[in-house]
Amino acid sequence: MTIPHIKIAITFSLIAYSGSVFAQDKKEETKPAPAKGTLTEEIEVVRPYKPILAEAVKIRRSPDLNDTKPFRPVLSYTIMDKKLELNSNIKELQAQKLADERQAVLQNNYLKIGAGNFNTGLAEMYFNNGQDEALQAGLYLKHNSQRGNIEKQQFSNQQASVFGKSIRDQNSMSGKLSYDRKSSYFYGFDPAFSTVSTAADKQRFNLFEAEGELMNNYSEDTDLLNYAVKASGYVFNNIFDGRESTFALSGYLNKAFNSFSIGLGASTDFTSSKDSLYAIKNNILKANPFIKYQGNGFVLNLGLNLVQEFGSTSRLNILPAVSAEFPIAQEYATLFGGISGDVLKTTIRDLSNENFYLNKNVTLKNAVEKMNIYGGVKGNAGAGFGFKAMAYYKTIQDLPLFENDPFKVSRFNVVYDEGNSKLLGFQGEISIKASDFIDVSGKAEAVNYTLKTEQEAWFKPGFRLTSNLRARVTPKISFDAEVFFNGETKANTTVFTPLAENKIVTINSFVDMSAGAAYQINDKIGLHVRANNIFGTSYQQYLYYQKLGLNVFGGFNFSF
Repeated sequence: MTIPHIKIAITFSLIAYSGSVFAQDKKEETKPAPAKGTLTEEIEVVRPYKPILAEAVKIRRSPDLNDTKPFRPVLSYTIMDKKLELNSNIKELQAQKLADERQAVLQNNYLKIGAGNFNTGLAEMYFNNGQDEALQAGLYLKHNSQRGNIEKQQFSNQQASVFGKSIRDQNSMSGKLSYDRKSSYFYGFDPAFSTVSTAADKQRFNLFEAEGELMNNYSEDTDLLNYAVKASGYVFNNIFDGRESTFALSGYLNKAFNSFSIGLGASTDFTSSKDSLYAIKNNILKANPFIKYQGNGFVLNLGLNLVQEFGSTSRLNILPAVSAEFPIAQEYATLFGGISGDVLKTTIRDLSNENFYLNKNVTLKNAVEKMNIYGGVKGNAGAGFGFKAMAYYKTIQDLPLFENDPFKVSRFNVVYDEGNSKLLGFQGEISIKASDFIDVSGKAEAVNYTLKTEQEAWFKPGFRLTSNLRARVTPKISFDAEVFFNGETKANTTVFTPLAENKIVTINSFVDMSAGAAYQINDKIGLHVRANNIFGTSYQQYLYYQKLGLNVFGGFNFSF
């Protein structure tokens, strides 16, 4: 056979062999039908592929069984026609505007009425034009009267005043007109030698007063010239022949130059006083030039107090006016001190305010505070606590004192410690604001007197204390209390046995405590009650003049 014939024969042989292989496929076995009434279901179990070591030879490397093909979603983009601001600075936050708050309705005027034991009567009225940033004006009226158990122990006081204030762009103006009337009797007497007379003389004071002021408003401009001008005057008289009139004009200028300030304070006072036995002119001209330096918390004031007295007497006084402040704990405590001097004017009005039972034709003489050296510390410990403590040493020429008249012990004359009196004293003040509802404050003073001619500082206590408390329990209920302590004093009087002899009488110390409460029924009507001299002690501040005992009164107040 030839080679082509051999190839053809082999090819046919392979095809025949392949057909025989397919012919040998195993036919599926026919399963018998299930018996009737039985449930048959074919279940195919599929489980993950678990290769065995024997099959490892079938592959050339181990497969990666973790599917890490990333998912890439089809995205569509839209290009906006807008400029992107590349600003990395922090923009200022814009505060949200608050809703307009309803303005509180304030009451401008009020009326207060009260009554109590000792025939106490009280009437008080106040009128005001209301809220106005540029103009304030008002009227004040008051009446108060009492009658004690001692014959002619009667008191009466009437007050009336009209005031106003105008605030302009550059300056402010204010003014006031007032009238004050006080009346009582010389009801004091020495129980060892006499009894009170039903015909005791009456005493009455009338005071008409006026004042006006012009001053520039506060400004942060350091180049601004600060100024103030004030004019005042009064007319005073008593039920006898005592008369007094005064006109005073004062001014102030100050100009700042960096840390320095240069200023001048000046005043002139024209006073005419007369009684049945005299008529005198007591005029004073004052000038106070100063230089002030203010550093980092440090303040130094250098000045002089030039005082010229003229009229019935003439005298020139050149006195120091130096002060300094230095902080020892910033915003908490400051040391202060200085040395100063001044002329202390003596007038009938001031003497009558201090001692209501003043005699006729009292001697008038100005006292001179030649030197006042003082120093101390002041400050605060937080917003609710303030304090001040100071010691001083004064030299006063012609210190005025009171003593009983030898022939009418119910009246008081004025005597002067001829020469230089030495006063060594201490003052302390404290203020506590425990909360928005409680305020407590107090002041104490202790003084030691070394006199030149007088034996004692008549009616001058060595220690004096005043304190008050204000408490607001609820928006409608509030309380207040006051305490006044006056130390032991000495009085000088004259007795006739039958010759005239001086007699020193000791007046015991006393405590006068008062308290009050108020209840606000509504926005317009309220009730009030007050008790004075709670301990009921019939003490004396001036010899032979007993104070009223426990005095309780109350009433209502009406706002409109």
